[in-house]
Amino acid sequence: MISLLPVAGLPEVAAGDDLAALIATHVGLEDGDVVVVAQKVVSKAEGRFVRLADVVASPRAIELAAGEVDPREIEVILSETERIVRMRPPFIVSETRHGLICGSAGVDHSNSGEDDVLVLLPEDPDSSARALREGLREQGGVNVAVIVADSFGRPFRMGTTDVAIGVAGLAPIRDLRGTHDRDGRELRSTLIAVADELASAADLARRKESGVPVVIVRGFPIEGDGSAQDLIMPRERSLFD
Repeated sequence: MISLLPVAGLPEVAAGDDLAALIATHVGLEDGDVVVVAQKVVSKAEGRFVRLADVVASPRAIELAAGEVDPREIEVILSETERIVRMRPPFIVSETRHGLICGSAGVDHSNSGEDDVLVLLPEDPDSSARALREGLREQGGVNVAVIVADSFGRPFRMGTTDVAIGVAGLAPIRDLRGTHDRDGRELRSTLIAVADELASAADLARRKESGVPVVIVRGFPIEGDGSAQDLIMPRERSLFD
């Protein structure tokens, strides 16, 4: 039996806050729990935000804003972009320096706390997950896995779903290649994105409009270790790039 336990009562997170301590004081963790944390609070704790008042839009940003959005926001998106994958100005699908393919390079102003503040992705989401896992171990003496989750769109599908952009303490992929189905046929390409499935399940429990940024997944058998980088499709294998 898998349980999804939203962690209620967390205060608004600010730069420099000890996120592990905040979580540990609001929920009793158990060995084997998976702690799924919204990217937004991780970024806030790490001070990953930009004030538009401090941004000067380049001519390229002004062009791409197309008179529909603040060109300073486009400038920030471009600064976080390693490569533009698709574009329909002012909307940009970017590859970030982390290798993530997402809208606006993950730059977001929702729930930023102030109208002129943009929140960026963590510098290294896997490192953020590892640090949070270690902090929770120090706080409560528990061995947990941590997933940093963010909302992504998907090719050919409406709507967004949460995926894992940072992972620590579990294998993000379950590799079934070489095993057999119930009819005895060998599976040749089946890889289950376990970390993404856990992130998406947690999102159902926390509900973005509720303001609950952390969900505990309890009862899921965690094993192995790895990083969210394991989930990124190599460009040479991508059919959509």
